[in-house]
Amino acid sequence: MTPTTEKKETPEGLWYKCPKCNHVVSTEDHSLSLHVCNGCGHHDKIGSKEYFAIIFDDNKFKELDANLTSSNPLNFEDTKKYSDRIVATQKKTNLKDAARSAVGKINNQNLVVTCMDFDFIGGSMGSVVGEKIARAIDYSIKHKMPFLMISKSGGARMMEAAFSLMQMAKTAAKLSLLSKAKIPYISLLTDPTTGGVTASYAMLGDLNIAEPNALIGFAGPRVVKETIGKDLPEGFQTSEFVLEHGFLDLIVERKDLKEKLSQLISMFNN
Repeated sequence: MTPTTEKKETPEGLWYKCPKCNHVVSTEDHSLSLHVCNGCGHHDKIGSKEYFAIIFDDNKFKELDANLTSSNPLNFEDTKKYSDRIVATQKKTNLKDAARSAVGKINNQNLVVTCMDFDFIGGSMGSVVGEKIARAIDYSIKHKMPFLMISKSGGARMMEAAFSLMQMAKTAAKLSLLSKAKIPYISLLTDPTTGGVTASYAMLGDLNIAEPNALIGFAGPRVVKETIGKDLPEGFQTSEFVLEHGFLDLIVERKDLKEKLSQLISMFNN
């Protein structure tokens, strides 16, 4: 037996433990399985970097409006200034804000994608998120390319107040122009998609699709339960529940995402 003093500690980050079933695999294997648990199928949160790698052919794409950053129009300050929080989060995540837009090919078909990053202030929707979506839609219209929105958000960004809420109307108006141009819009809802994002662009797709067991709703289950004073149905606000009640068209596992999106785009193009 190896003496305790001679035992080597396992480096942090070498293993992944599923939060749902406690299945343990190496982080390398977890990454190769697209961050989906091999034990129970739980879809772990991933960001734009991972989604772009899944969707775009050979992970080749051109990022749009990469350098847009938030200002502090209201001089908001809680435990720290909002402007300082933005800078700190940018350094921590290596992201400019909570959304990235890109154009590339999916199975040799053109596609414009805007993807939200939950690691950036909970994927909150601020003025930069709205502007990036609006510009991505403009690009889709100009170049006649389908638009895919990947939502993952806790809702509106409170530090921007009305400037954040304005993005709901702004993005909805842009999507109306996309529809008038007869260009397809696919909305992918991932865990979680809540608040003002759900109440605007996330649910306005020509097709609304979701990953398995994603939380989708306006207010969270705890808030709803406290408001109505009743227990909620099992699986309330999961993508399966939302699909059953007619608010989704399809649930797609991550391993099938690229192929399914490609099929849908081909369907729209025919």
